[in-house]
Amino acid sequence: MKRFSLSALALLIAAVFAFPTYWMLSTAFKPSGQVLSTRYDLVPFEFTFDNFVTAVTKPGFSAFLTNSLVVTIGAVLLALVAGLLAAIPLSRLKFRGRKGFLLLVLIAQMAPLEALLIPMYLMMRDLDLLNTLPSLLLVYFATTLPFTIWTLRGFVNGIPAELEEAAMVDGCSRWQAFRRVTLPLLGPALVSTSVFSFVTAWNEFLYALVFMRDKTNQTLPVWLSSFKTAFGTDWGGAMAASVVFAIPVLTFFLIVQRNLVAGTTAGAVKG
Repeated sequence: MKRFSLSALALLIAAVFAFPTYWMLSTAFKPSGQVLSTRYDLVPFEFTFDNFVTAVTKPGFSAFLTNSLVVTIGAVLLALVAGLLAAIPLSRLKFRGRKGFLLLVLIAQMAPLEALLIPMYLMMRDLDLLNTLPSLLLVYFATTLPFTIWTLRGFVNGIPAELEEAAMVDGCSRWQAFRRVTLPLLGPALVSTSVFSFVTAWNEFLYALVFMRDKTNQTLPVWLSSFKTAFGTDWGGAMAASVVFAIPVLTFFLIVQRNLVAGTTAGAVKG
């Protein structure tokens, strides 16, 4: 009975968290006449793809999708490279100011993005980077870098330094020992860190709205807000657009799922 009760509770909690996603999917396939109907239908009786056609044929969709992919993938790759180059010395080397630097990284991670909006805007304005994709890429890079450094440092701490020392005794240089020994072991860590960084940059809305005055440079989160007009909200189109918006993240997650699980559990048991 205890196991049955716990399983039933787990299923109930899973259903509560999954219900918004199900509501989004069911609304995306409903005809416009049923979306605002007072009748509650758990399963829509009529299915239509008109909402998806409306979403993907909306002006600027391809440009918004390209912009989101460029700035998100670029920011994640830069954060992984810079974060790894920072995590290795923070984990392996002892130097003055190391703890203070780690504290600054943690404070930067805790700072709300809204509090950094005005300083970031003034900085990009002075650099004449407003309304350009590089400005957005740099902002996403800066916001995901602290998390990347902090997380990768924890993974590097879980890899014994003796492995690199043994490789160096066998004739490898320090770079060769890192490339042949440490870097392959950090593969799952890089994957799991990139997933969280990708989701953070992909879902960001405020900076893309404020920094990008030209609509051709805006991203998909800003595109989602275009379904709300002065005449009301196209809920069917908005839900279909949300499904389209979630597909790249879901695809990326499914591709790296195996490595993601290995990365999130790495270092849990030492021995």
